[in-house]
Amino acid sequence: MAGDAARTLSPLVLAGPRLAGQEDLLGPAALEFLVELHRTFEARRQERLAARRARQARFDAGELPDFREDTRAIREGDWTVAPIPAALTDRRVEITGPVEPKMVINALNSGASCYMADFEDSTSPTWENLLVGQRALRKATAGTLDWMAPDGSKHYVLDPTSTTTLIVRPRGWHLDEKNVLVDGERLSASLFDLGLYAFLNATVLQARDRGPYFYLPKLECMEEAALWEDVLAWIEARLRLPAGCMKVTVLIETLPAAFEMHEILHALRSRIVGLNCGRWDYIFSYLKVFRRHRDRVLPERGQVGMTQPFLKAYSELLVQTCHRRGAHAMGGMAAQIPIAGDPIANEEAIARVRADKQREVDAGHDGTWVAHPALIKVAREIFDAGMPGPNQHATRREDVQVTRDALIRPSIGTITRKGFDNNVEVCVRYLAAWLDGNGCVPIHWLMEDAATAEIGRAQLWQWLHNKHLHLDDGTPVDFSLFDRALLALPSKLADRMKLPGGSKINEAIALLDELTHADELVEFLTLPAYERL
Repeated sequence: MAGDAARTLSPLVLAGPRLAGQEDLLGPAALEFLVELHRTFEARRQERLAARRARQARFDAGELPDFREDTRAIREGDWTVAPIPAALTDRRVEITGPVEPKMVINALNSGASCYMADFEDSTSPTWENLLVGQRALRKATAGTLDWMAPDGSKHYVLDPTSTTTLIVRPRGWHLDEKNVLVDGERLSASLFDLGLYAFLNATVLQARDRGPYFYLPKLECMEEAALWEDVLAWIEARLRLPAGCMKVTVLIETLPAAFEMHEILHALRSRIVGLNCGRWDYIFSYLKVFRRHRDRVLPERGQVGMTQPFLKAYSELLVQTCHRRGAHAMGGMAAQIPIAGDPIANEEAIARVRADKQREVDAGHDGTWVAHPALIKVAREIFDAGMPGPNQHATRREDVQVTRDALIRPSIGTITRKGFDNNVEVCVRYLAAWLDGNGCVPIHWLMEDAATAEIGRAQLWQWLHNKHLHLDDGTPVDFSLFDRALLALPSKLADRMKLPGGSKINEAIALLDELTHADELVEFLTLPAYERL
C-alpha cells in the first residue's frame, strides 16, 4: 500500500497521495459506485485480457489474423446502428489532447466540431493528472472552468457560446489504476476514468442532450465491445439514465479489430455512432502482432504512411463498413504542429496535412482529427469543399474489395540511420516527459503521444530481434548500433534540462535499454513505465 497515504473506505483503498479537494470528486457515493463497477465487471475484463494473450501466442507461432467464420452472419446481415444524435451528426474536424485545464479550455474554444478529452495516449496518468482532469471536465460541463497561467500573465476562460462537443476517451482495458484498490485488486483504469466521469457529469449532460459521449480505445474484438456495452448499460441503469443515451465511437487501432469492424458495430449497435482510423496505434498493433514474423518487418516510421497498401485497405474498409451500417467513418490524426521561425518548412508541413485530409475526404471519411488548433482551419477548408453535407454516409464505397491478405500485406521501404536514431531519440524524450507527468510532447515539430512512441519502441525491438537486417547504407542493424545511439543521446541533448522531462532522461534511457534488450516485446510501453510514476 502507501503507508500513511493509504486511506480506507472498506472494501476500497485509495493509495495515492491525498490531494486538496479530492473528496469533492471521490465522495462516498462515487466510491461505492466504483466498487460496484469493479465487482460486476472485473472478472470478465480479466477473461478478455487472457484471451488477448492467448491469441498473441498463436500469432507468435505463425497464425495470421483473418475474418471470423463464426460471425459471418453478422457481416452479411442487413442491419444498421441506432440513429445518431444531432450533436454528433457533423464531426468534420475534431481536436484531441490531454485533460489538463488549459487544454480543455483551448480545445472547447477552438471552433472544432468535437474535442476528445484524452485520458489514454496523451495523458501521463499520475494521480494528480487524473483528478485534475476529472475536475476540469466537471467544471467544463458546469460552464465554470477557467485557468490562470502560473506567472499570472494570462487568464483562460471557457467561452459560454462554444458549440464544440465534448467526447471523453478513458484508458484501455489493459490498464489498471494502481491508486484505487477494491477487495485488494487494482481497479480497471477504464472503469475509473469512464465511471467517475459518468457519475459526476452524466445527469447534467443528458439533460442537455449531450450524452455523455465517449471514444473507446484499443479494442481487439467484438467480445471486448460487448463488455463495454454491458458496462454502459449498467451505468445507465444505475444512474437512472435513458437506455442508449451514452453514445460511443470506437477507435479501430488494433490489427485484430480491423477484421471485426462489423461485429464491433453490431455489439454496440444501440449506442455506437462511428469508427475511427486510429492510425498510429494501428501501425503499432501491426508491429506487435507480427513481432515474430520476419517477412512482415515494417520500414522506418516516416515511410509508413496511409498510402501504404495495408493502411489504405484498412481505411477504405472502415469507410465502407461504417456507411453500410449508418455510422460515421472518422479519419486519423494530423500530428504536425506549426514550425515557428521557418515559413518554408512550415508551409511544407501544412501541405502534407492538406494532402492527408484531401485523401480522407476523397475516400469518404466523415471527419478527421488534428492535434493543434492551428490545423483546424486547414482541415475544415478541405472537408467543407469536399463534404458540403454533414457527413458522407451516402458514399458507400462499393468499389472496395478488401481481402485478408490486403490487410496484412508487407510494406516496401528501408531503414535509414536517421530513421533508426530518430526512433531512439523520440522514445527516450517521450518516455522522459511521460515519467515526469507530461503525456503529450512536441518533438521535431510533431505532437508525440504514447501511440507514436510505441511505434518507435516496437520497431527498435523488432529490427534488433530479427537478425540480418541492414540500414540502407549496409550497416548491420544490431545491438551495437542501438547501444551507440543510446550512448550518444546525452551529448546530443545538451540542453536536455530545457526539454520536457529533462531530469528523467537517464531513467528513460535505462528503461528503453531494458525493454529493447528483453527477449519478449513488452505489450505496452506504459505498463512498466506506470509502475515508476
